[in-house]
Amino acid sequence: MFNDRAKIYVRSGKGGDGHVSFRREKYVPNGGPDGGDGGDGGSVYLEIDEGMNTLSDYRHVRKYKAQDGEDGGKKKCRGKNGADLILKMPEGTVVKEATTGKVITDLSGENRRFLLLKGGRGGNGNQHYATSTMQAPKYAQPGGEAGELELLLELKLLADVGLVGLPNVGKSTFLTRVSNARPEIADYHFTTINPHLGVVDVEGIEPFVIADIPGLIEGASEGAGLGHEFLRHIERTRVLIHILDASGIEGRDPIEDFYTINNELEKYNADISKKKMVIAANKTDCIMPDGENADALQRIKDEFEPKGIKVFPICALSSEGLMPLLGEVSKLLEENEEKAVVFEQEFFPEFMLGNSDEPFSVSIDEETGEFVIDGPRIEKMLGYTNLDSEKGFVFFQNFLKDNLIIDELKGLGIKEGDIVRVCDMTFEYYN
Repeated sequence: MFNDRAKIYVRSGKGGDGHVSFRREKYVPNGGPDGGDGGDGGSVYLEIDEGMNTLSDYRHVRKYKAQDGEDGGKKKCRGKNGADLILKMPEGTVVKEATTGKVITDLSGENRRFLLLKGGRGGNGNQHYATSTMQAPKYAQPGGEAGELELLLELKLLADVGLVGLPNVGKSTFLTRVSNARPEIADYHFTTINPHLGVVDVEGIEPFVIADIPGLIEGASEGAGLGHEFLRHIERTRVLIHILDASGIEGRDPIEDFYTINNELEKYNADISKKKMVIAANKTDCIMPDGENADALQRIKDEFEPKGIKVFPICALSSEGLMPLLGEVSKLLEENEEKAVVFEQEFFPEFMLGNSDEPFSVSIDEETGEFVIDGPRIEKMLGYTNLDSEKGFVFFQNFLKDNLIIDELKGLGIKEGDIVRVCDMTFEYYN
């Protein structure tokens, strides 16, 4: 079974504790503090593995922990750093925080490696706390706490074109004829239970990736059949090929079939049903000129071509009519230059989990009268956040609120319309 979802628990390593000890040597009765520092805990990284195409590994093992840092030792010996944990995942994996469902990262495109949780910092040994008035400190710093998260992993295939249609309309056969994919094919419903990717590379057409989305049924958007398991793979595609059984030899009306599937796409995600689409009217070899289905192809064209959806008669089994269809798909891809959908980060573990202890300051610039928010923690937050997007700006506002920065601004007497400067950006304040 194709595994494209998993739920796992991950934890970074705790920092090792600093050590309390004093130099004890012959003829040195009152040696100073020599407690060593603790080692840093291991961090958790997510990394794309080109050889993986499912999340099956994460269905069997659910808990993952990086190594803790070692405690410091005597004679200023520093504890060993904990080993980092690298979790390998297939390209196209969207990682979400399990409770909120918010996206942490999308492992696709240029995002090949992602720091998920940083290990706790090692604590300072008592050697660091000696002063002129406290020459024998009997305390050391504990190691930084580990971070932990429960994650929901979802694999959303990366393909330019998606094949959709009811079961047994010929999608798998079509894919074998136009690409290097070799899905299992048989003449019965629900044969394909795994999504398949293939590369279309024919003369005169720019290569593109095509995905066979397993047969959908009515009610798929509510989870009927394997609907929810596979509808997510259509989200990244730029063009859809809707394959219909034009012959109607199984007693189904191809026009009703189209609306059945399109309705499920729209209910799952309205944006999917708005993608560029062409219709492949398959099994034209089964249309009898003098039979009851003689006008089937014309009925399909009359229904959809006035709506701007081109209809291409094909016979996937014999490869008849495929080149004009592929040419049109290639043209639509050229016109739609948008890159595959990449999901923006909505959940930021470093700040949401309280792992950042870097300082920040809130003050008033006496020369300009502007309220200034500055410091390493603010700079790092801005590095994580795209303020040009609505979600990114909402996160920025929540960050200021959750870290009591808004309260500090109010304490300094800020009023509506005042200017707030955050690093090199300025904003007007509104309550």
